[in-house]
Amino acid sequence: MTTSCPTGQHSHHDVYAAQCPCRALLDLLANKWSALAVGALEEGPQRFGALQRRLQGVSPKVLTQTLRRLEDFGLVDRTVYPAVPLHVEYALTALGKSAAVPLNQLRTWVEDNIDQTRAEPRTCQHRDAVAAVADTLQ
Repeated sequence: MTTSCPTGQHSHHDVYAAQCPCRALLDLLANKWSALAVGALEEGPQRFGALQRRLQGVSPKVLTQTLRRLEDFGLVDRTVYPAVPLHVEYALTALGKSAAVPLNQLRTWVEDNIDQTRAEPRTCQHRDAVAAVADTLQ
């Protein structure tokens, strides 16, 4: 679906076009950690440590990069409070809240339908392959 560019910077937006600037935003929102961070921030402003605990498995480096990209696109606000130690909170902007709606639907769909998918997670496939090789060696 193509739409007119409200900024006048482009004749239209089309995520299927290779040079469309929409691609960068789509790439950000399609990222697992971005989608999960936006979901966690739907609960309200949070500090970095709380976000890291909520997003189990994310490294501090990746979470920092993700939050910076979300901030760069205007989806997240970063507020620094002058305190010792430094107090920083992250919160969704109005634009971030609007992006949260379809991402929430996607997360819900995944949770509701994961048991109906045929593909096994990579770790299960790897484990089964290692077990099969071990069986042939015995």
